[in-house]
Amino acid sequence: MEENTAPETGKPEFDVFQWANNVDEVKNNVSVELFLFNKNYTPYKVRYSDALMQAIKNTFMLEAVEYIIKEADKGLECREYELSDGEDKVIYRIELEKVGRAETLIHLIENEYKDIAFFTDDEYEFKRIKGIVAKFTYPGDNGQETFYIAKNLAASSALKGKLGWELNGESFEPLTADVAIKVPEGNETAIVDGQIVIFNQSKFEKLFQYDYKSQVISEQKAKELEEAYSLSFPEGLTLNALLEDKKPLIKKLQSIEVGEMKQDELLDYADQMQLELMTDDQGKIIIMDEKDLGMFVNLLSEDYFVSPVNGRRYEIKSKKLLDEPEGEPPRGLEG
Repeated sequence: MEENTAPETGKPEFDVFQWANNVDEVKNNVSVELFLFNKNYTPYKVRYSDALMQAIKNTFMLEAVEYIIKEADKGLECREYELSDGEDKVIYRIELEKVGRAETLIHLIENEYKDIAFFTDDEYEFKRIKGIVAKFTYPGDNGQETFYIAKNLAASSALKGKLGWELNGESFEPLTADVAIKVPEGNETAIVDGQIVIFNQSKFEKLFQYDYKSQVISEQKAKELEEAYSLSFPEGLTLNALLEDKKPLIKKLQSIEVGEMKQDELLDYADQMQLELMTDDQGKIIIMDEKDLGMFVNLLSEDYFVSPVNGRRYEIKSKKLLDEPEGEPPRGLEG
């Protein structure tokens, strides 16, 4: 059978069904490492006993693989995440590089492994943990093959040792572990060969705080802003990166007609408001961080004004357009 290739890269197109069949064939030769990661997507190594090996494989790997193989004969499809519409019998895929937090997590595991600390509750606190990821490795035709299965871990899934009891037979006994956790059932997210395979859309979005619609709007507005204004960023920083997850700013940008206020008008407005919006030698507006970006967007939204009553400067948190008084022409504020 001729192998399909992705038109944007020329590489073989990822086939989730072939991947599941390949893993099923080598499932007895797969090794696994466990990592917890916190809300900042910092990973921690986790040791586990040999007695848990099969349970980990069952809960993370085999559950996902067997679902794909079983449901493939019943019409299961794999579609692009951008086309997701909550359909039944559909799993989704998206490039890892499009989901910044997932890409960061995998990069740290693969490239900063020696610097990853082992997790202890005394030092890092389980209540700060967001998820758990299992790294699976097995011998393939081109050397070692690797994939990941990730799941959400809610703080409520943990039970502190001093608060818990064990029921052994007919007897309650003190919980001997520092923390006991319940690993969630059900398939959530797999990361394979630069692709994220999404079994549960809402859990994927929660795990990596990924909002596709917001991301699309953010990218569109970033493009419009960079076309309308000359902006300067520190090396390695982009407008897209600064706008990521800034939902209030993105929402505000949606109500702004980008380009209506020209760059020289915006700079004059900033001077009038005595705001420290800096420019470089080429006259580009310098955006160093989130604070500068917020000021820039607020200026575009005309959210600053000087009170004609006391001469003080204010930032308007919300604006409500009032009806014009009957019989009177519109008036502007006098500076």
